[in-house]
Amino acid sequence: MDARLKEIIDESQNIVFFGGAGVSTESNIPDFRSEQGLYHAKQVYGYAPEEILSHTFFVQHTETFFDYYKNNLIYPDAQPNQAHLALAYLEQQGKLKAIVTQNIDGLHQKAGSKRVYELHGSVHRNYCEKCGKFYDLDHILHTTGVPRCDCGGIIKPDVVLYEEALNDRVIDGAVNAIAQADL
Repeated sequence: MDARLKEIIDESQNIVFFGGAGVSTESNIPDFRSEQGLYHAKQVYGYAPEEILSHTFFVQHTETFFDYYKNNLIYPDAQPNQAHLALAYLEQQGKLKAIVTQNIDGLHQKAGSKRVYELHGSVHRNYCEKCGKFYDLDHILHTTGVPRCDCGGIIKPDVVLYEEALNDRVIDGAVNAIAQADL
C-alpha cells in the first residue's frame, strides 16, 4: 500500500468502500466492459449480453437466460483476493463501516465483511416468483434447465436485471453509510 493511502486510512474513522467488478477480477471473475470482459467475449447465444441480462429476456427466453447465467455469472469456486481480505481487515479494526458493491459474487462476505450493500443483488440468493420461497446457489447449480420451486414457480436469481429497479432498502443503507463517511 502506498504511504499516502496508508496515512489517509490511518487518519480516517468512518470509511465506506464503493466498488464494482474490478475488485473481483483478481479472483478470476471477468468484469463486463474491459477487453477480457463478458461484453467483449465471443457470443455463442445469438444475443448481446445486455439483452440476455434483461428482465424481458428472462421472461421470454428463460431457459437461454439460465444457460447464460450459469455459464457466465456464477463462479462458485472463486475465492476472495487481497482486496476483499484487506477490506474485511479494515472492518475488523473498526475503520471500515460499510462496503457498497455492484458485484453479485458474495466475495466480500466470504472474506469476512459483515456490512455489505449489494446494489445489484447476489447469486447466492434466489427466490420463487410464485410463492417467494428462497433457495441457495447450490440449488441453482444442481438444477438443469429452468430452476423450479416445489410449487411449480420459476426460481429467479436475486440479481438486478436490466429494466429492473434497485432495492430501495439497499440504496437507502448505502446512501446513509456514504453520507456519514469521512473517507
